[in-house]
Amino acid sequence: MKTIKHIIGGVYSTGSTTETQPVYNPATGEQSGAVVLGAKADVDAAAAAALEAFPAWSATPPAKRARLMFKLHAVMNKRADEIAKTLSAEHGKTHADALGEVTRALEVVEFAAGIPSHLNGNFSADVSPGIDTHSERQPLGVVAGITPFNFPSMVPLWMIPMALACGNTFVLKPSERDPSSANLIYDLLKEAGFPDGVLNIVHGGKPAVDAILDHPDIQAVSFVGSTPIAQYVYTRGCAAGKRVQALGGAKNHMIIMPDADLDQAADALMGAGFGSAGERCMAISVAVPIGKDTADKLVAKLAPQVAAIKVGPSTDASAEMGPIITREARDRIAGLIGAGAKEGAKIVVDGRGLKLQGYENGFWIGGTLLDHVLPHMNIYKTEIFGPVLSVLRADDYKQAVDLINDHEYGNGTAIFTRDGDAARDFAKRIKVGMVGINVPIPVPVATHSFGGWKRSSFGAHGIYGPEAVHFYTRLKTVTTRWPTGIRKGAEFTFPSNG
Repeated sequence: MKTIKHIIGGVYSTGSTTETQPVYNPATGEQSGAVVLGAKADVDAAAAAALEAFPAWSATPPAKRARLMFKLHAVMNKRADEIAKTLSAEHGKTHADALGEVTRALEVVEFAAGIPSHLNGNFSADVSPGIDTHSERQPLGVVAGITPFNFPSMVPLWMIPMALACGNTFVLKPSERDPSSANLIYDLLKEAGFPDGVLNIVHGGKPAVDAILDHPDIQAVSFVGSTPIAQYVYTRGCAAGKRVQALGGAKNHMIIMPDADLDQAADALMGAGFGSAGERCMAISVAVPIGKDTADKLVAKLAPQVAAIKVGPSTDASAEMGPIITREARDRIAGLIGAGAKEGAKIVVDGRGLKLQGYENGFWIGGTLLDHVLPHMNIYKTEIFGPVLSVLRADDYKQAVDLINDHEYGNGTAIFTRDGDAARDFAKRIKVGMVGINVPIPVPVATHSFGGWKRSSFGAHGIYGPEAVHFYTRLKTVTTRWPTGIRKGAEFTFPSNG
């Protein structure tokens, strides 16, 4: 049985404690390894290693850092199947879904490879007689990332390439539920030629998180996870004087207008609601059909498709959905489904109690479809983070928009319609950070930035893309005057370009 260790300054280490946590294969329910759990001393060591590596790395020309990103891209392409199998073994998602995660991570590496142009500053000649001004963006120093279980490769690679390309060094605290993917990322960087110390990995739980948030040498923290923890990370990190971006939970709605292609809408809901077993912060978990006729027809189309979802382990190439990450998460999801039924929701398809031959101890739950869900129900207000799609019927378009705008979360949303006027109005009026028009999961490509609104995001910057360049650098503006042989004498008024 393998032990997943810290990686500090290029050295694998069991760290300062003897505490470990089991790592499971969700498909079998069997323990596949153990991850060491770090403490403050391990974060201190990782931050020290990153700080030691920072001067040489930040002095490396952006063009050379870009060439290393190109090498990383090549290594990831070569080892994509291995990356996918590693994350599936501990997360449970299907192999095809895992490969999609790798592809999205590659997009961020591609963007990071353009760092010489992304770091371009501005120059203004003669802002005043004989005076020029230019601006530049400089790295912060040591930065850190705290990442979730649901995308154990992609989310760290939303952060690491951008932070390193900007000239920072990095401390990563990945999820302890599926930690092997993080160590594989280190191996990929090492194979690409990145120097020791630019990426350091400390595994662990809350003690490691708190040590990162409090550490005086860590200048910025990126976080992705649940809203309560995101708010905690943001509050504590900011109190310690850090720059913080903390992405939290979601409850993503999709409006289905009466004029929508219902076959297309149903297909979109199947992928967006049940892909990755619903363990996505951009999953569509609430369908909002407009009018009784639209709702009845939509549920009639969805019900047989949800019941027919092929659930299986990642080793089954025909599987469309894998297991839930842990037994506790599965039981929580099942409990929420039952609570929804008690509150009055109608269970159209019930995925509870699913057993697979040969995988009886796996953390399984099948696709679940609930109809007649109402806004006051806990099943609606709570982020389920599982393969559960709720249908909340709306009488008209205004009611649907108000429903979304009134929800505490504002991560992603979508509308399916043939009406361009309705789509345009929706995009402008909706209080959500990422909007899809006939696109069910509007995750921006890497040339744009990812970020929600309201209690789905804390901090001023989105993750990856142009926003990441601003987050991982600080602006410096330099105003220059060279001697001209003309001396004016002391000036006591506020400088101007007059």
